[in-house]
Amino acid sequence: MSSAAIQPAEGNERKLPRAVFLDRDGTLIRHVHYLHQPELVELLPGVRESLQFLREQGVLLFLFTNQSGVAKGLFPLADVEAVNRRMLELLSLGDDLFTDVCIATEMPSDTPKYRKPSPRFILESLAKCGIDPTDAAMVGDNPTDWEAGVRANVNVVRVLSPVTAASAEPDLVRSDERIYPAVQQWVVSLGMPLED
Repeated sequence: MSSAAIQPAEGNERKLPRAVFLDRDGTLIRHVHYLHQPELVELLPGVRESLQFLREQGVLLFLFTNQSGVAKGLFPLADVEAVNRRMLELLSLGDDLFTDVCIATEMPSDTPKYRKPSPRFILESLAKCGIDPTDAAMVGDNPTDWEAGVRANVNVVRVLSPVTAASAEPDLVRSDERIYPAVQQWVVSLGMPLED
């Protein structure tokens, strides 16, 4: 897929959101369990072109990732930040690609403050930017991503990855064996047609 293949949808009544909140692992980069090594970062096909298109259209992009490995003592926050820096290097879209980043380090057993499915980061970011929830979307491959979006009353775009395929409802996602995961699904869902 090339950037030339992504064009605004002609005659499409749907408009792009003003803000898009993006999960990281399994949505933007290949899922690696407790990823903390920058050298293992691998972009998923189509992600760079999709993010470039959204930014060119003036959409604000937010990175929203759960990283309980920090609270569990498996690796320090600095490792998560190094992984994020490597992802930005591979994307080559500038260090300012994301308007804001939320790294939720809480344990799954903790009372969630920012950890998805908490909508707190989404709601605070929208309020700060003066954006209505109906003009925003949460994109992710995990049910906690989807629930955070639902709780924030934003549009939810569900992508399918091998990690969460078993929990995904078949009618809500489209699997495409040519890409990992179905990154095209969220691009199309945001109102952009893709050509092969």
